[in-house]
Amino acid sequence: MSAPRSKRRDIDGVLIFDKPLGMSSNNALQKVRWLFNAAKGGHTGSLDPLASGVLPLCLGEATKFSQYLLDADKAYVTEARLGMTTTTGDAEGDVIEMKPVNVSLEQVNAVLPSFTGDIEQIPPMYSALKHDGQPLYKLARAGETVERKPRSVTISQLKLLSLEGDRLQLEVHCTKGTYIRTLVEDIGLALGCGAHVSALRRIKAGPFDLTQSITLETLEALHAEGGHEALDHLLLPSDSGLLDWPVVDLTEQTAYYLNHGQAVRVPGSPAFGMVRLRDQSGKFIGIGEMTDDARVAPKRLMRFEG
Repeated sequence: MSAPRSKRRDIDGVLIFDKPLGMSSNNALQKVRWLFNAAKGGHTGSLDPLASGVLPLCLGEATKFSQYLLDADKAYVTEARLGMTTTTGDAEGDVIEMKPVNVSLEQVNAVLPSFTGDIEQIPPMYSALKHDGQPLYKLARAGETVERKPRSVTISQLKLLSLEGDRLQLEVHCTKGTYIRTLVEDIGLALGCGAHVSALRRIKAGPFDLTQSITLETLEALHAEGGHEALDHLLLPSDSGLLDWPVVDLTEQTAYYLNHGQAVRVPGSPAFGMVRLRDQSGKFIGIGEMTDDARVAPKRLMRFEG
């Protein structure tokens, strides 16, 4: 008989993972879950296999708050190859057009301002967006093209890092839902030569950046040396992505009522918006939302013990 499977651990927290090239976000999550032997996990928005960098992964009760990291702003460093347009907008696609490249720094600096601020993007066919229930990338692989509505995104910073021959490197700070492939294609179009993404690295997601990220090699080395528990110190608290939210401190009584689904009045609470909730010991127990009558209503709560 085979040995019984070990019970998964109820472990809570956020790991800032430095996703390697070639790995899907879901495979990254499953690998990290296995290394931690975690019962539950979720990621905070996918990062393409051809991209690397910051991918916050939520384990256990932290998954209840992953949506708020999904909504957070992101930052990337991307390399664009000028003069070559592909079917997918990145290096994975087939080349559909090639043009000579004769682009100067001055020309690049002249076009970048038009892609800064609030802009509209038409999502690429090779994306996970759905049309009549079907992911666009599946339709694209079948040779179909459907009309896509423009989406509003905000590019808060677009910085030219380098231009060497046909390789253009940019740093992009943007809102969620921004397609870097589309941005690069549009910049290539404005420069008159076309372009595609040849490399992409996410350097920031919400409050998290590369300085906090942990590589797969580090995780595997620690696991080999000390097992699942040797990784636990790498986890950030479950509310680490919400630290800019106002805090409401609860008494034992108000915490009890909140944990049983009731809205409560707490002196000193903000007038509106989302809040972090802490119990009488200062422990994070979940998030709430202020109601019109100045009460705190429970929104998502950690496991209630007691």
